[in-house]
This record gives sequence, structure tokens and C-alpha cells, in this order.
Amino acid sequence: MDFTLTEEQQRTRERARAFTEAEIIPHARENDALERFPLETIRKMGAAGLLGGVVPREYGGEAMDWVSDALLFEEVGRGDSSVRTTVSVQVSLVQQVILRWGSEEQRRRYLPPLCRGELLGCFALTEPGAGSDAAGIATRAERRDGGWVLNGTKTWITNGGVADVAIIFARTSPAAGHDGSAAFLVETKTAGFSTAEIRGKLGLRASNTAGLVMKECRVPDDALLGTVGEGLRIALGALDNGRFGVAAGCVGIIRGCVEACTAYTRGRTQFGRPLASFQLVQDMIARMAVDLEAARMLVLRAAELKNRGERNTLETSMAKYFASEAAVRAATDAIQVHGAYGYSNAHPVERYLRDAKVATIYEGTSQIQKLIIGEQILGIRAFV
Repeated sequence: MDFTLTEEQQRTRERARAFTEAEIIPHARENDALERFPLETIRKMGAAGLLGGVVPREYGGEAMDWVSDALLFEEVGRGDSSVRTTVSVQVSLVQQVILRWGSEEQRRRYLPPLCRGELLGCFALTEPGAGSDAAGIATRAERRDGGWVLNGTKTWITNGGVADVAIIFARTSPAAGHDGSAAFLVETKTAGFSTAEIRGKLGLRASNTAGLVMKECRVPDDALLGTVGEGLRIALGALDNGRFGVAAGCVGIIRGCVEACTAYTRGRTQFGRPLASFQLVQDMIARMAVDLEAARMLVLRAAELKNRGERNTLETSMAKYFASEAAVRAATDAIQVHGAYGYSNAHPVERYLRDAKVATIYEGTSQIQKLIIGEQILGIRAFV
């Protein structure tokens, strides 16, 4: 496997890095403190061609390969995970689901404005009673008068309160088990659709998170994605892409920790010498550096498999599990390296820690990732 970046991949990384430095990092601290969603930044990303991802150009995308996609998420994740998680949902979950499962009319209607940042999307699977148990959703979709009527509640939905279009997963036949579910493209202005923003989060404070409520929410028949019975398959396939984006973003957090600690310890003097010369400080930074390279290699391996069109559930789960846990370790050590200063928002490392923690929870907890990895290796499911 050749890890030498192509010219196109290098250009994507440089574009993403320049945008992050100019448009994301200067506002990250204040947006976090105010829990302010950076809508203008997301619009600018779309205008700059940074939301098109791997979507083909015929649908308004950038036709990136998956390595370029990972590099973009790493750069944005280094700057602000709130922006990265917003973009991950837009690109990895919403656009990819429409591209893979949508009709030609749905692709041409929704993908170009999503890629330009003119529309925002959300992916609504989680419910108050169904988190890790994706098959346990209770939202109902009933066939009526040539369309569908949705009733139910979703929670912890990234972009939920700002989205123009939502991918909603619902049961069409509770008695049918895993086969009795479907996915729908629902425009959020539809009557019977409402949202309630969730505030007071530990991290990702500048991302929008909301609960969704559907009460007699009527959508046309052509709102259906794929076919009836494919809902769970669509959801699980999408989560492979979502986990990939999370893993790549966590690489960015780890890199941010290494860079912050390097700059701080070289400039900070204690006991008459640079903090960087202390053995135990070097021990912590060395572990961050090793975790950074290991996490990046796992992400790039998953990216290469995606480029080849090969199954990558195992490799993506490994990357998400390792990178998210490594990001928490790196941020914890980064605060320790900074001492009391690391405990305040004068430096970004405390935000790195708060943002990293949720990466071990959403898109499948670390425990769920280990069960997925175990099943892939052993061929035996630990849960149904």
C-alpha cells in the first residue's frame, strides 16, 4: 500500500488546511463558549467546494476519493470538532445515503444544494428508547392515501434543528422485525414535523443537536429511500461512512494535541530549562505521536478499501474505536502537559478533551465497535 499522496490529495489537504486556519480556528473558542452554530462557516465551506466530498460532479459534488475525504476531516477536526461533526453528517451520512439509495430524481433534487451548502441535512436514527439498538426504533410509517404518515420521536440528532431535509428511519411493520423498516427523505418544513434543540452538552457545543418529533407528518410516496424493508440495511451501511468521518476527525484532534503541546513545552520554562526537556513530558507527547500515526494509518487503510469498493466494516470500526479512544488519551495528557493553563479555554486542549469524549459514544460506542470487530473476526454475533 502506497501512502504517498497524489497531487489531488495534497491539494485537498492544503485547501482544507487553509480554510480551517482562516475561517474555523479564529471562531472556535467563542462559538464553543456561546454554543453558537457556525452557519456562515458551513455556507462558506460549500461555496469553497469543501462539502462535495466523494459525490460525483454530475450531482454537484467534488468527486474526491476517500483518502482526500479523510484528509479533509482531519484538517477540520484539528480546528473544531463541532464543524467537523456538522460536515460529517452532511457529507458521510446524508449525501452518501442519497447517492447510494436515492432515486435519480432524489439525487438531482437534493445533492447539488447539499454539496453547495445551500441545504443542510440530518440523519435521524437514534430514539429515546433506541440508541445502540438500531433495530429497536419505534417511529412508525403508515401507508395512507398514496403516501406515508410518520409518527414518532428522534433524539440526539446532529444538525436536527438546522436541517432542511432529514433522513428518517421508521417501522412500516412492527411484526416484520428487521425487515419491517424503511428510510424517508423528509423536508423539515413539512406539516407535523418539529424540533427541539438540545443544549448544555459537554462537548461539540457549537454543533446543532436536536430532538425531532413527527405527529401525523405526511410525506409523498416518492419520499421513500430505497424500498420498504431496507431501512436497517441503509442505516447500518451509512454508519460505516459516519464512523469513517469520526475516526478521521479524531486524527485531527490528536494532531492538534501534539502541535499544541509541542509549541507550549518549547516556550515554557520551569526549573531553568524548557518544559520540553523533561522526560515525563516527552513520554506523554511521544505516546500522542505514536497514537497519531497509528490512528491515521487505520483511517487510510479503511479509505483505501473504500476506494477499491471493498467491504470495510471491520477496518472502519477498528479505525473509529482506536482513533476515538486515542483522542481522549491525547487530550487528557495534553491538559496535563499544559498544567493549570490547560484547564482553561485559553488553550484549545480542554475543548479537545470535551469534544473527543463523544466520539467514543456516537456513531456506535467503543463497546459496540469491539462487538462489531469481534463478530467480524469470530463469525459469531454477540448481540442480535
